[in-house]
Amino acid sequence: MAVKTFQFLVSLFLLLVILINFVQPEPTGHPFKSIQNLVGSQKGQSVSRLHLVKQYLKKFGYLNYDLSSNKVPNQANNDVFDDLLESAIRTYQQKFHLEVTGKLDNHTVNQMTKPRCGVPDIFSDTKHYNSSNSSDGVATADYSFFPGAPKWSKKILKYKIGATVQVAGSENFKSVCIQSFQKWAEVTDFLFKEVTSSADADIEIAFKRLDHGDNHPFDGPRGIYAHGFRPPIGILHFDADETWSSNPGPLELDLESVAVHEIGHLLGLGHSEDHPESIMYPYFDYGKKKRNLQEDDIEGIQDLYGLD
Repeated sequence: MAVKTFQFLVSLFLLLVILINFVQPEPTGHPFKSIQNLVGSQKGQSVSRLHLVKQYLKKFGYLNYDLSSNKVPNQANNDVFDDLLESAIRTYQQKFHLEVTGKLDNHTVNQMTKPRCGVPDIFSDTKHYNSSNSSDGVATADYSFFPGAPKWSKKILKYKIGATVQVAGSENFKSVCIQSFQKWAEVTDFLFKEVTSSADADIEIAFKRLDHGDNHPFDGPRGIYAHGFRPPIGILHFDADETWSSNPGPLELDLESVAVHEIGHLLGLGHSEDHPESIMYPYFDYGKKKRNLQEDDIEGIQDLYGLD
């Protein structure tokens, strides 16, 4: 009897292993990790889960099937590698100085799977890229604004820590905010003042998790780590599922580096793609520190507010 029971349990275990291997659930949230399995995909193919790349490129402004003159039902959600996807990949590759192949090659997929800010790189309703050039025509700075170049009309901005998820590694969060705001105050006319959580404020900062009610859900660790909203919305959220630190180890994100970046969005700056060392570059990595404004960042914010 004991032998038969053991054999039954072994058979049940093997059945469960088979089901786990063959019935893979569709990943939730932003599909950074799934994109890694799509290396080598190119136009004309139909590849399982290719729609995740379409969702990625759509989210960050590179792909918009609504503007297509040859609309196909469910085009944005199917797994067909079509002309518009190839064009979007080419634009993405060009933005980040990759070889422009229109294919999901290794370098492109590696770039896509890096942790990044959740704010789009491109907005379809207006041209938003700006750059300053030297006398010989060589670009010296690269920066961008949100559509319509929104900005604050006041010089004193009040900020508060709102209802927030408690996160390990954020013990010095208030001092990190002070230091991060000060970086922008030094190159602008702004004065940033912290107020209590119950007071009215121009800017509200908090740690949030997954779908947190602003129509821009987070996706868990190692994907989108934060987002800051344009003026005068004044909302900054950090993903509570990331591993944060004020002195990051190899698997931790530097809280101050990300805060300085997102405050740039709160003040009206978009992303800079040309110079990875710029604060407003959309990608960042674990174990790194990037806390000081660069030429792109300073020229951009001063141009936006007429200070240059």
